[in-house]
Amino acid sequence: MAHLGARLTRIAPGVVHIVLPARPEVTQQHGYFHAGATSSIADSAGGYAAFTLFPENTDVLTVEYKINLLAPALGNHLEAVGTVLKAGRTLTLCQLEVFAAQDDGARKLVANGQQTLIRVNRIE
Repeated sequence: MAHLGARLTRIAPGVVHIVLPARPEVTQQHGYFHAGATSSIADSAGGYAAFTLFPENTDVLTVEYKINLLAPALGNHLEAVGTVLKAGRTLTLCQLEVFAAQDDGARKLVANGQQTLIRVNRIE
């Protein structure tokens, strides 16, 4: 996330928001945010959302995720929202949403998806 320039902007039990400012390094040839950057922040938002509900001495890994790119991602920044739908002892399911946002507060849903994560014991 540091390489992309993304940052956590909200952390609550089962919910995490990540913001990615627009820069040439995260856009494609037409100036839209690249699908890879969009997908990366969605994956991380869901992973951290699940992690907020895990016990100490555990880690989170993505098992799988599917993302639908709904519209060209054009804005001053992207905001990914990961929300836990069901937290299990081993597997956790999250909803993923990514919004393209303007400085004036206007937001548009540009991607959504679903993710399965696994809780693993931390290697000490």
